[in-house]
Amino acid sequence: MINAVGNRMTREIARQSRLADGLERIQIQISSGKRLQRMSDDPVAARRIQTLGTTQASMASWQANIKSASAQASQADGVLKSTSDLLIRARELTLSASSDTASPADRATIAAELKTLADQIDGLAATRDSNGEPLFAAGAARVVRFDSDISFAAVPSAADTFVFGGNGLSTSLRDIATAVAAGDKAAMGTGLTTLTGAIDHVANQNAAIGLAAGRLERIGESIAARGIDVADERQSIEETDLDTAIAQLNAQELTLSAAQAAFAKINRQTLFDLLT
Repeated sequence: MINAVGNRMTREIARQSRLADGLERIQIQISSGKRLQRMSDDPVAARRIQTLGTTQASMASWQANIKSASAQASQADGVLKSTSDLLIRARELTLSASSDTASPADRATIAAELKTLADQIDGLAATRDSNGEPLFAAGAARVVRFDSDISFAAVPSAADTFVFGGNGLSTSLRDIATAVAAGDKAAMGTGLTTLTGAIDHVANQNAAIGLAAGRLERIGESIAARGIDVADERQSIEETDLDTAIAQLNAQELTLSAAQAAFAKINRQTLFDLLT
């Protein structure tokens, strides 16, 4: 009989200990705002939180790439607009130089300005981005990942942008300047054709950059929308539902208080009381 009573007391102590542990766990959940304190609390939920965390980290990386690429595309747009303006000016100068009214002195002045325009285009081609890297890659255009299955170059390479008809734009301008200085009208006529094509080429490259910028904006909006869904799901799994937790806390406190009161009452009985 005494052994049976002892066993009951041991089981009751263990039960109250579990109740106290549960009560402490709920208190921690309320104070920390986190439902899961360790993976063993809910292994399935913990694994899902890890997966969602990895997804959020990837999204943050993609958004950073989008921000950087968008800034580069905007910068490249400005560079190409300036390049287009220089080419248009070069065409105007070449037309003036090819006129019968242009004197050798006029052509010399025009040739000098054309060389200056060529130097300016070289400077634009060498533009660097905010990270100090060439805006227009010297080799292949830089391809960047913007989503799990989306990668592309927001800015074309230098060769794709500043080369037309097999020659660099600045080289073509210097060739035209040489023709202007020499009064070579045939070469000037060829140069005008080259400039017209170059202006169209730069405009096409600029349009491609604009399309890339629009695509980046749409991708960013899509990731932002998905990010809200992922954050909401993670919050629903990870964070404490205060209403539910407080209700559980009150219930646990009542249960533990009742168990402790009953245990204390039993312990006040004498051994004779227990044996009769």
